[in-house]
Parts: sequence; C-alpha cells; structure tokens
Amino acid sequence: MNNSTLKRCTFAIISHPDAGKTTMTEKLLWFGRVIRKTGMVKSKHGNFAKSDWMEIEKERGISISSSVMSFPYRERAMHLLDTPGHKDFSEDTYRTLTAVESVLMMIDSAKGVEEQTIKLMEVSRMRDTPIVTFMNKFDRDTMDPFELIDNLESILSIQCVPMTWPIGSGVEFKGVYDLRDKKIRVFKEDQDPESPFIIDAEDLNSEEVVNYIGEGLRDKLEADIEMVSELIPPLDPEEFLAGIQTPVFFGSALNNFGVKETLDIISELSPGPKAREAKKEPFEADSPDCSIEPDHKKFTGFVFKIQANMDKKHRDRVAFLRVCSGVFQRNQKIHHVRTGKDIKISSPLIFQAQDREIAEEAYAGDIIGLHDSGKYHIGDTFTEGEKLQFTGIPNFAPEIFRKVTLKDPLKGKQLDKGLKQLSEEGTVQCFTRHTSPEKILGAVGSLQFEVVKHRLEDEYGVRGEYEGFPFVGIRWLKFKNDHQKSQFISINGHNIAYDGKNRPCFCVRSEWDLKLVQEKNPEVEFFKNSDFR
Repeated sequence: MNNSTLKRCTFAIISHPDAGKTTMTEKLLWFGRVIRKTGMVKSKHGNFAKSDWMEIEKERGISISSSVMSFPYRERAMHLLDTPGHKDFSEDTYRTLTAVESVLMMIDSAKGVEEQTIKLMEVSRMRDTPIVTFMNKFDRDTMDPFELIDNLESILSIQCVPMTWPIGSGVEFKGVYDLRDKKIRVFKEDQDPESPFIIDAEDLNSEEVVNYIGEGLRDKLEADIEMVSELIPPLDPEEFLAGIQTPVFFGSALNNFGVKETLDIISELSPGPKAREAKKEPFEADSPDCSIEPDHKKFTGFVFKIQANMDKKHRDRVAFLRVCSGVFQRNQKIHHVRTGKDIKISSPLIFQAQDREIAEEAYAGDIIGLHDSGKYHIGDTFTEGEKLQFTGIPNFAPEIFRKVTLKDPLKGKQLDKGLKQLSEEGTVQCFTRHTSPEKILGAVGSLQFEVVKHRLEDEYGVRGEYEGFPFVGIRWLKFKNDHQKSQFISINGHNIAYDGKNRPCFCVRSEWDLKLVQEKNPEVEFFKNSDFR
C-alpha cells in the first residue's frame, strides 16, 4: 500500500439516503479484498457495515459520518471516502468532496434522481469533478433503463453513456451485460469475488446465453443493445474528466452485479491528484493566490475532517489529512501553518473504517490520519515550512439553533470539552453569546442535534436539555477597523455571538432584522460562510 509506484485514486460515494451507498461501499471493499464478508447496513445479528462504525449509525441504519477506507486495486492505491447520505450532514459531505478527484454517484433505480442527489451534484460541479454513476437495486422493480437515463440527463444536465445493461429487473433480474467485453458475470452468495461464473455473450443466440436468461429477456436485451449503439455516443475519456459525460452502470450492489465493472472503470479512468489552490501569507481575501501541483517537491496537505472517539476505549481523536504534494514520511517534522509550530508525526495512520495501521510514507492523493490532542482544526494546512493556506473549506451558516442546559451542573467541564470537540469535528457549530457565557448550538438539520445528544451521553457522560432558540441564521462579520468593530458590537450586543475561533457573528432573528442592520451599517460586510478571509 505504501509503494510509491502505485498511482493514487481518491474518490467519494454520494447518494440520496437509502440508495444503497453503504452497501456499495462494502462491496467495493470486498472486491478490493479488504474484507472477506460484507455486512448489511441494517443487521439483526451484529454484522454491521464496516464503514458505519458509530453506534447511532448502527442503531438507525444510516451513514452520518464520512469514513475513509484505503486499499490497492489494479496497480492503483484506492482511497474511498464514504460520505453521509442524510441531508442534515451536507457540510461534512462538502468538506469530503474537497479531498477527492472523482465521485461515484448512486441512484435508486425505482426512484431516479432525488433531492439530495441534486444538491450533492451541485457541489461536485463546483470543481468539475468527474462522476461515475451506478443505477442500483435492479433486483427490485425499477424504472425502465432508458427512462432512468433520460431522468438523469434532464435533471442533472450530464450525458449518460451506459457501460453495462440490465437483463430484466425484480424477480426476473438475471444480472448485467457488459457492453465493453460482451460478457455476463454470474455471482453466487459468499463466492470469491474474483471467480464469478462468466458467460461469453458476444453471440446472444448462443445456447449458454439463452439457457441462462431465457428467450424473452434475450430478445429484449438484443433490441436494447441495438438502440444504445444507435442513439448513444461512446464514452470520451476527456468528456468524462471534464464532468460532461458520466459512464453509467446498472446492477445490484447487494447481489454484486455491476460492482466489479464499476470499480474497474474508476481505477481505469479516474484522474490522479490535481493541483490545489492556496493563498500566500497573510491569507486575507486579497492576498495572492497560488497553485500547488502534486509534483511540487515539498510536502503539503490539509485537514478536511476531524473525528473524536473512533475508539472509545482510547478516547482518541484523529485529523484526516489529504496529502497535496511531495512525500510525507513517518517521524518527519511538518509545519502547522496556523500555529507556526513544527510537529513531529510519529504514528501516521491509514484506514479501513475504524481499523487502522501505521503508514510509513504517503504521497500526493493519499489520506492519512494524525493523532490529535485538540491542536488541529478543519482546514488547517501543513507544509515543510512554506507559508501557504489551502482554500475552499468553509463552515456554512446554520439554520437551526439550540440552547443546552445541563441536568447535572457538576458536568460543566465535560460539556465544554464535548462541545468543543464536536464543533471542531464539524458535527455541529458552537457559539458563545456576547452578553453571557451561554452556549448556542447551530446546525443545518435537526438530526445533527440528535447526534450531539447521543455522543455527549455515550462518549462524555453528559446529559442535557436542548431548547429551541429564536435565531434563523448566522452571518460572519468583517470590519474595516477596530473602532467600527467595537461600535457595532456595542450597539448590537444582544445579537452578537462568537464562533469556535472567537470571530464575531451576527445572530439573525428574521430576514427583516438582517436587512435592517445591513442598511444601518453599509460598511460592515456580512458573510454566509466562514471562508471569507
């Protein structure tokens, strides 16, 4: 895995909830020979999905935290990032997408494109990220495959190029026809993933094909393939890399059909590490931009995710770092740009969900974990001494707010520690009011508060009451000088709170409230996300 000759392939899975994303993640790990037995997302026997390690994920059968899994495949070092599917955790997904070069998009074939898929596609489009599409759940009743293609093209404005084609659906589903090598792969439960039964289907009239799929499905498959060849142009790798075309695979992740073909195309066509935009000191909005190429000789990287208590027995906290250039080596000293300190990294980690091992070295495109005692923040840049700051990892303005009241007043320190860590992870944003030490939690969706409540109780032993707060938004503020800042805060103190970096924010009680204060203070700048500097 540490072999420098392996070409890096860093990709994420996105989908609307319940489209089969976590099941697909498990199967990709199975085909990558990372695991020998896959776990259902919802399990009655404790055989949970490997990428869902948090207790609440196992209880609810959903993914709410981005997981990182690394494995070698076809002479490439694959880094698979399984993103949260639930819309309440879109910030975590957005940050994850800044760390990848391509995306696998899962579609429920009975429903087509859904709301969260549209939002995630918009984020992917911001960086022209190449997208591979998997039309899942053909072992159930589905939309017609041509209808699915039209649905995807019309809603997401991307050209679909089928790479496999379904043979039936629901109870009649027989698998998929590989349009590239004209074969049908048949899988059986617990069979070695590298040894499926392969049917040569170049001649659809062959006895072997007809015996397996029947004459009715053979006739439909032949007609469908002819229509695909006449109506749909072949895949152009350059159009794929530009985000204009998406190779489309039909199948059933649960039953392995179409999964290997999808992983093959990702390893074959997905790009390696790209250049990353950064700013030079003093890191203000108008400071000069620069571009860090992956072959830049010196090591650089940035933290895109922080996760505490992945192993509750050790109360650990891990910062996930994307290497952007150069070579990182174990026991190397690297420069933490925000603090200006040099830090020796003696135990860098690589991951397979909650499983981990020591990484001796890492190259551009690799994801490594740094043990964190609370020093690191999301967005932190590391270099070999260069004064750079990678850009594009903001916090978005929360829309729902809660006040936390302790049931046990003696647990104040545990509450402060838990909220600090959870906010630094990006699970929730924590603000302190200007007029009192009161803590306010801000989130995009209500499920985030459930996670905070669960984790505070489970990991920190803290029980609290969560009351609604009459804010509808937050705006980060930028002032021309200190006098303007102190005057604004003095006048609007009841609406001022400070974020985790002690930056002043204006708490919005209504859109009319915000509009009025902006009109009264035309020289003060208001921002919907924190990445304005």
